[in-house]
Amino acid sequence: MSKMDTVNYKLRRFEGCSKPKDYERLEKLGEGTFGEVHKGRKKSTHDLVAMKRILMHNEKEGFPITALREIKILKMLSHVNVIPLMDIIVDRGDRKERKHGSIYMVTPYMDHDLSGLLENPKVNFSEAQIKCYMKQLLEGISYLHQNNIMHRDMKAANLLINNRGILKIADFGLARTFEEPFPNKDNYIIAREYTNCVVTRWYRPPELLLGEKKYTAAIDMWGVGCVFGEMYKQKPILQGKSDIDQLAIIFEICGSPTESTMPGWQSLPRSESIKAFRTYFRTLEDKFSEYGPRMVSLLGHLLTLDPHKRFSALDALNHSYFHTSPLPADPSMLDTYDPSHELDRRKYREEKGYGNYLHSESKEKSMDTKNKWEGKIYERNPPLWIMNNQKLKNTKFRLKDNYTREDSDSYMHHKSSFSSYSHNQDKQSNFE
Repeated sequence: MSKMDTVNYKLRRFEGCSKPKDYERLEKLGEGTFGEVHKGRKKSTHDLVAMKRILMHNEKEGFPITALREIKILKMLSHVNVIPLMDIIVDRGDRKERKHGSIYMVTPYMDHDLSGLLENPKVNFSEAQIKCYMKQLLEGISYLHQNNIMHRDMKAANLLINNRGILKIADFGLARTFEEPFPNKDNYIIAREYTNCVVTRWYRPPELLLGEKKYTAAIDMWGVGCVFGEMYKQKPILQGKSDIDQLAIIFEICGSPTESTMPGWQSLPRSESIKAFRTYFRTLEDKFSEYGPRMVSLLGHLLTLDPHKRFSALDALNHSYFHTSPLPADPSMLDTYDPSHELDRRKYREEKGYGNYLHSESKEKSMDTKNKWEGKIYERNPPLWIMNNQKLKNTKFRLKDNYTREDSDSYMHHKSSFSSYSHNQDKQSNFE
């Protein structure tokens, strides 16, 4: 029996494709270049759901590979702390009326995302509550990694929480299966390369920022550490304005890399860009000392420069932090809150006075990725947005030797994805 089969089969509820008439569309939850996400209700069961429209960037190229990968992975998974794919809605459109069809992914409706709760000035987490959420996050991540899946976009906005206190990991648009490094017949370690154009910058580990492509699931654990610190500080703890600035901020907390703290860092592709940095000394313990030695210890093990020494999810779950007073709260005993989604976050940012940081970070991330198309990596058939861009329309495109399809897919995902739900009061309408 596989690891997947050890989980309660009843959690695996994906039954196939439905029609638009099977759902009632309620208020809008989010929107972006990908389309829209709506809150909805399944008519036969009255269950509340979220319906995410999959945008077809170029219908001639077929169904987006990132969406296919996300659907495939979600259909494989079954864990209480991982968002399930409940259904696919297929709207076939109408050729005679030149109405394009649409495809929607259906998941359970969740009342909040973690980022929205943290920005809500009316919400203050107790330590027992943080332990409760952190424990659920680690259990979900452990399940993913045991089944050889990397999330590759771990951040607070992708962690959804309902008013029953249950946390679910969401947004698997960048997730993929991975292979553990293995020795060949000559006893050399063989490690597969993946695109390093993944993970939102503020949650991106140093090895990715330095250009590592032979990375492991440890990249998710760095993001878990960032989320852990964020739950205490109530704001992202590593807010870099560029990739170089992000590395400087990381080193200010974790210390400059050495052959002891991050073996092999000088051989990474972008290591030259940081050799002019001044020497940083580790300050993590001082910056988080007010939260107690066990919290600092766990955070330090998660925010470890060397990915091979970074805690795994199981290591973290066994840490004394979770086994000393106060113990993790019972999810069912946690406070309930009004919905906290994207538009609510904008309001909270203004009230807190530290600006629209998520918007600016997302914009910078998109520009970073876009820059790789502007003269750095080209494909034979460039994306439609390049062909429509006045600045780039006369660019000659060629196929770079080390270009992979995944590089293009990663950009198109970032270009079309949204951080999490936003919350609008739209007039209710039929989904038809």
